[in-house]
Amino acid sequence: MYLILKFGGTSVGTPQRIKELAQLTVNTEPKIVVLSAMSGTTNALVEICNALFAKDIVVAKQKIESLKENYIKVVQELFSKDESLSKGQNLITSHFNYIYNFTLDMFTANEEKAILAQGELISTALYHYYLEEQDIESVLLPAMNFMRLDVNEEPDLNFIENQIKIELAKYPNAKLFITQGYICRNAYGEIDNLKRGGSDYTASIIGAAIRSPEVQIWTDIDGMHNNDPRIVNKTHPINELSFDEAAELAYFGAKILHPTCILPAQKRNIPVRLKNTMQPNAEGTLIANLNTKEGIKAVAAKDGITAINIKSDRMLLAHGFLRSVFEVFERYKTSIDMITTSEVAVSLTIDNNKNLEHILRELKEIATVDVEENQTIICVVGQVPKESAGYGYKVLEALKDIPLRMVSYGGSPNNISVLVKGDLKKQALQALNKGLFGY
Repeated sequence: MYLILKFGGTSVGTPQRIKELAQLTVNTEPKIVVLSAMSGTTNALVEICNALFAKDIVVAKQKIESLKENYIKVVQELFSKDESLSKGQNLITSHFNYIYNFTLDMFTANEEKAILAQGELISTALYHYYLEEQDIESVLLPAMNFMRLDVNEEPDLNFIENQIKIELAKYPNAKLFITQGYICRNAYGEIDNLKRGGSDYTASIIGAAIRSPEVQIWTDIDGMHNNDPRIVNKTHPINELSFDEAAELAYFGAKILHPTCILPAQKRNIPVRLKNTMQPNAEGTLIANLNTKEGIKAVAAKDGITAINIKSDRMLLAHGFLRSVFEVFERYKTSIDMITTSEVAVSLTIDNNKNLEHILRELKEIATVDVEENQTIICVVGQVPKESAGYGYKVLEALKDIPLRMVSYGGSPNNISVLVKGDLKKQALQALNKGLFGY
């Protein structure tokens, strides 16, 4: 059975990193390697698309040429044999000619997705060519042959499971497969994607589809940390997390793992391990169907939150009022993160302001509405059952000097969440690090 190994953009970010990748992926264990685009590529492709949408063809061409020149340099550093160098140069020329063609006509959202797919297509082909130059056998498995969305823009798991088995069966003796993360086709056969961070999702879906013994997510940090190491000086990696704990952390801001990654693996009980490409021998973090010890494990923060306070002119629990509120968000396909209630008001948060104006207009027809933007949800995760005393006190005591906009506790045995102003995020994380972990 194949292990699934996913490597992000920094792991293939330079020719040297691509060469080092072989040391992690080439051995006797059968595996499928899922690669992201080289770091910086997707952002550059987004800029090209933005210029094309703005009909600024001169700028678009300049950005295309700049990115192409970067890749030509990568090819020159990566390959040492003339044959491989020629194949690499032809690959880059072909992909960038494809991108350049979009400057000649009208540009649409579907064409944007086709351009955004080029990063993963290039990174996987370059790695395949590099292994080929080193006389290492591998199979390049096109993700768009088996990764597909359904009409609801969700992964079509039955199709994926059947199709990937067909693709793998074509190479019964192969031990090493390379495929693209992030990219797929939609229900109509058009090029599409799993949104930003979707390479983790790809790895988890493939692992679930083939019943892999383990999905490994390789990044540049040694596992999931107990707090944000970019903000807090003293943090440590967590050895083990349950699926539910990891899902809470990923959703509420832990950048090492994409929020959607956990569910497919959890459904099939496939362990997910977070590993560090810089320290491959480090234990990392194991995420599995575990009965972890009771207690607080980690803290994460989610930015860009909008709080909406909805005050009824009559009793909040009057028949149909809450239903009317939630139906507004349902109509505009806007998810709610936190919610608290009182006798006459309900406060809730959203992380997507795309339809905020329409939502507020409808809410104001049934209630008085106040809005606070630029908020941050601080999420404290672990095994914190409401039957056990002390956990709520510990969190609130640590945050005693910070104004709290909302508190959510009891809805999940894995989560205590508070809402603070965005500019208090750093202070809150540091206070929790001291109050909960002692440093």
